[in-house]
Amino acid sequence: MIISIIVAADEGDGIGLNKAIPWHLPSDLKRFKALTMGHHLVMGRRTYESIGSPLPGRKMIVLSRDPEFQAEGCQTARSLQESFQMAMDAGERELFVIGGAEVFSEALVIADHLYLTRVQCTLEADTTFPPFNEENWTLICEQFHPADELNQFPQTFTHYIKKNLPGILKD
Repeated sequence: MIISIIVAADEGDGIGLNKAIPWHLPSDLKRFKALTMGHHLVMGRRTYESIGSPLPGRKMIVLSRDPEFQAEGCQTARSLQESFQMAMDAGERELFVIGGAEVFSEALVIADHLYLTRVQCTLEADTTFPPFNEENWTLICEQFHPADELNQFPQTFTHYIKKNLPGILKD
């Protein structure tokens, strides 16, 4: 199974403010939907709560350390590894990790793909995407989208694939 991270971050790696995305970019939302439709999405509890409900056409797995936590219409896992197993058991080919920062940090170590929308601005943020070493990744696609009447900020859609580095083992 391919493990992919999908995220939009500003130039300062900001991804959230007050439990919400600090911009509204319909072109990025369209890309997110196109890439994730029909797949499993893994997210932390706070990310799920900021979304508020299951996304149509996708199977959502919410991570929570609270054994009592339930999210209607979603599966719950206690760890990232458990969520991967749940998706594999369901026959998933590509699972998408969609946040938040702590989940991204853990997933970066084992992810195969990174779909990063770089929002070309720097806004106030209280949540950031963790640093990643671009030397460990190969950029395979980059597409610029200027700001327009619907999209307040220009953005660059990128797609990275992790390089096969000696000494890194994956289960």
